Amino acid sequence: MAPPSNRRPGFSRRAQYSTFVAYLIAAAGAVLGAIFLVVSHRNDGAMAGPRSAASDLTAAPATAAAATRAAGASWLDSLSGYFVSGSETARLRKEVDLARVQRVEALALREENQRLKALLQLIESDGKPVAVARLIGSTHSSTRRFATLSVGTTSGVRQGMPVRTPHGLIGRVLEVGARTGRVLLITDNESIVPVRRSTDGVAAFAIGRGDGLLQIRLVNLGVNPLKVGDALVTSGSGGLYRPGVAMAIVTKLTADGAVAQPLGNPDAAELVIVEPEWAAAAPAAATDDSPQVRAQQPQDAP
Repeated sequence: MAPPSNRRPGFSRRAQYSTFVAYLIAAAGAVLGAIFLVVSHRNDGAMAGPRSAASDLTAAPATAAAATRAAGASWLDSLSGYFVSGSETARLRKEVDLARVQRVEALALREENQRLKALLQLIESDGKPVAVARLIGSTHSSTRRFATLSVGTTSGVRQGMPVRTPHGLIGRVLEVGARTGRVLLITDNESIVPVRRSTDGVAAFAIGRGDGLLQIRLVNLGVNPLKVGDALVTSGSGGLYRPGVAMAIVTKLTADGAVAQPLGNPDAAELVIVEPEWAAAAPAAATDDSPQVRAQQPQDAP
């Protein structure tokens, strides 16, 4: 049914007046808003007071709305974090495991660099060695103490040559092949090395015990002059080992000597030095037939 053409709100004058007043207020508000818009456009500072008053009136509702938005965002973040926490935790654990592996590798590289630097300083101070090699095998399950070198006769290694680390002597070459050599360690029962105390030259022999330690037996029996903590070095007697090479530290006194801990540890040595025999490396002594001696002898009168 079509609405009637007459839109008057009945015959009540109160209803008619209410409608008229509403239209009048709406028109006045529109006119007032237009006036405020023109004034604000032409002079922005003129409306600062009303704007401030309006902001003060709406501050409390705006603050409540901002707090509601923050709480909602925090709740959404917590909810999304709950669903992604598993994958994030797995990723972080993987990164931690990788960082641990990298840290161990870095520490191993640092220790290797320190060993190589010590070995380089040893080579520079002692002269040119015969070879620098690795220990590629050892007799852990045997009562004998041997190690296997990664070099042989092709590198100039010969039987009887001393083998040492930057910390001290570890043995001598017992057998040698083309590419490998067998080292008799100083801790073997058959190993005997002439040594002396580094401070005053007290002579002794370092004999292997087969248990990783050395038995020190004095050459001159009597009052035992050794003390715990004494450093022992090779004496050079016999012409095999160069004198002054670090050997062991006294750890326990006995009736005829002491027990000592070797300074050179084959288990911890990654690289070792094969040196020439001391008698072969030392300059040959002048003999009566040498040119120097013949030059000093007086010539027979004609």
